[in-house]
Amino acid sequence: MRRRQLLVIAALIFTACGQPSVTQPTAVSVAPPTETAFMVDAPTDTQPLTVMTHDSFAISPETLLAFEQQHNAKVTILNSGDAGSMLNRAILSKDAPLADVLYGVDNTFLSRAQQADVFVAYTPAAANFTDGVDLSSSAPLIPIDRGYVVINYDIAALASRGLEPPRSLQDLLMPEYKGLLVVQNPALSSPGLAFLLATVAEFGPTKWQGYWKLLRENDVLIAPDWNTAYYTHFSGSSGKGPRPLVVSYSSSPAAEVVFADPKRDTAPTANVDFAAFEQTEYVGILKGTPQETLARAFVDFMLTDTFQNDMPLNMFVYPVTKSAVLPEVFRKFSSIPTVRAQLVPAEIAANRDAWVKEWDAIMLK
Repeated sequence: MRRRQLLVIAALIFTACGQPSVTQPTAVSVAPPTETAFMVDAPTDTQPLTVMTHDSFAISPETLLAFEQQHNAKVTILNSGDAGSMLNRAILSKDAPLADVLYGVDNTFLSRAQQADVFVAYTPAAANFTDGVDLSSSAPLIPIDRGYVVINYDIAALASRGLEPPRSLQDLLMPEYKGLLVVQNPALSSPGLAFLLATVAEFGPTKWQGYWKLLRENDVLIAPDWNTAYYTHFSGSSGKGPRPLVVSYSSSPAAEVVFADPKRDTAPTANVDFAAFEQTEYVGILKGTPQETLARAFVDFMLTDTFQNDMPLNMFVYPVTKSAVLPEVFRKFSSIPTVRAQLVPAEIAANRDAWVKEWDAIMLK
């Protein structure tokens, strides 16, 4: 999820992807990490814990304080760029790890993270995961949240054109939807990559190319990133452009309500129910940590209701535990979409770069 990439919104800035979480399918430059210590004037005998994560990580101060007080800990958040940059940093520093815990790898990078052999094996003691969670396939990483990349539509703008929302990827090739869709470049954007992978899952590894050629003929617009697509080209209430269809997240309609100014009780956008790509984000304990016991406690904490209930309105992702409760705005406006086809992480890892290069040759050359 992640996935989201990989997905945090602060005034509607998101995943994955991502992540949600924001992931990059190509080599990325690594900027210096930034650190945030969440405990002020901590006693000198506290246990330090460093959590490496992507720049979209967000948590309520009182939620993190609950962990610190329970374990007499001082938690430092090491923001390390997007999910790809973060994972690169962890791999390059494996002989002298910069952190104790890493959070934010999503399923587009899961296989790479597993192959890097930088994580300690750990199974949470008492997590009550939702259906479909398979710890054996993600080990030694542990799922923490899910997000869904999907097409959003501007309800009023489509209605003004006398159009119903599209019902399939094939519908997007119809003349009436020409020039209405904006997507992101998968080489630069986590949701862009997720949407590309959704088309690969739908049409197969040898036929998705033909679909994109037809999509190009139907005047799809390629934006470099989610911000540009959503705020510049999309016609939703937060956007300024003419296009009523945009690749975004299933939680975007809820965010439109949460961040509306003035306040509103209805969402101006909604989700289609096709071509959804699920982004799952994971946490892992880094090998070499001198704080493995505290790191295990933090992983366990991320699976408690305290943390799981805190995520939706901070990172706009969905919990992975059955006991977590979604806020009302999620339940009303951000239903989980139907995921009809999903690529496994190993297939993504083996083909991601080649698919992005093929896409680039079709769409940008």
